[in-house]
Amino acid sequence: MARLIISEQDIVNALCVYIARKKQIRPEEVEIELIYDDEHGGFSAEAYANGRKQILITANIIEALRMWLDEFLNEDPYSGIELVLDDEQGIIAHIN
Repeated sequence: MARLIISEQDIVNALCVYIARKKQIRPEEVEIELIYDDEHGGFSAEAYANGRKQILITANIIEALRMWLDEFLNEDPYSGIELVLDDEQGIIAHIN
């Protein structure tokens, strides 16, 4: 059982901060759309910043969540992270 659950909104927030740091802009300037591929069962995201679109793969999402865990939640960033598609909550992360 997961000891911590990160909401879809917090995943989006983590990705906004992650992209903003890489592009040296404010997190408010980044838009994120989380994606679950039914056919392949994989997670990805589209980031929009400075008029450009960037595709983020699962590894990028995990990297952003590790930063979020460490800096914003003061949790172990190397805990197990599992992305989950929940019928009610959307895309969430279970942290073990």
